[in-house]
Amino acid sequence: MLDVRKLRLLRELARRGTIAAVADALAYTPSAVSQQLTALERETGVRLLERTGRRVTLTPAAHGLVEHTESILALLEEAATDLENAARALSGVLRIGAFPTAIPTVVTPAIVALSTDNPGLGITVVELDPASVPDALRTEAVDIALIQEYDHVPVAPHPGLQTEPLLEETVHLAARRTESLSALRDTPWIAGTPGTLCHTLTIRACEAAGFTPSIRHHADDFGAVLALVAAGQGAAFVPDLAVSTLPPGVTLTPLPIHRRTHLAHRHGTTNHPAVIAARAALQNAAQTALP
Repeated sequence: MLDVRKLRLLRELARRGTIAAVADALAYTPSAVSQQLTALERETGVRLLERTGRRVTLTPAAHGLVEHTESILALLEEAATDLENAARALSGVLRIGAFPTAIPTVVTPAIVALSTDNPGLGITVVELDPASVPDALRTEAVDIALIQEYDHVPVAPHPGLQTEPLLEETVHLAARRTESLSALRDTPWIAGTPGTLCHTLTIRACEAAGFTPSIRHHADDFGAVLALVAAGQGAAFVPDLAVSTLPPGVTLTPLPIHRRTHLAHRHGTTNHPAVIAARAALQNAAQTALP
């Protein structure tokens, strides 16, 4: 019989590309990952990996097994959901992943309501950059999470995950005075860390306006971003949830750009009672998060 843990490793190798990346994501050593995959080949009696020097690629048979693995994991999640539904009250631990600006405005009111209605349910909040949410869900580091996309940075569907709309915000141009975007082509910019959605948005939105931004500062906390704008250090893009407290000297200009937030969870957990309760609580909190 196939070992689900080994199948999960094969699936992650198909997604991440290297044994070292799989080991890092799942807290294994590279040698342990390699040994488990070799054991899986032995158990199946089929060659799953092609090894060329230090490189490893999946065979066609391995890719087919990965497709079955997604279905197998979803079925296991459904089985666990059925067991939870048989219980009279919610229990265990629910892990919620969220980006920083959503924690005080959406997640905190939601977990207060969840805890009040379900005192036996333990709730853990994990702060995550939206770009890392799919991996956190797939590796079961969190059970439900908030995932984002911007108009200029659409996110492709993620295998094994199911999403639903939660919130849509206007993105504003933050500067010392009211300006058009194109008028700031020679202004320094403040953007998120390279690799984040905010950093990519800054580049693509400015390019759409006809120029490449000169990014002087990198900051992922919007409070820090707005403080830098107030200090005359540059311009930045900020969404609605980030502007509840505006420093003196900062002017916001609404742009025809939107940030869309979705709830995401693994296939097979849609009907899990804790996930159902969390989805409802987060949807209710999102309705009052914006003015």
